Amino acid sequence: MTNITVSLPDELAQEAQSAGLLRPDAIERLLREAMKKRQIDQLFTTMDKLVQVKPALTEAEIDAEIAAARADRARRR
Repeated sequence: MTNITVSLPDELAQEAQSAGLLRPDAIERLLREAMKKRQIDQLFTTMDKLVQVKPALTEAEIDAEIAAARADRARRR
């Protein structure tokens, strides 16, 4: 178990304490939710970047490569 110390403005700390958000289970839940949101945000950022990348092969070239691989596999059988 790791212990951490957090400095917060007094008003925020009092509000969070009153709302039960400074309990270890509440902090754990908040951190897990934030980490999950961050992972989802990173996924969408990566997807946006991938959309910008032009494929190295055209669809016809991909189909030709698949057909050639299947033909090669059939010949070896």
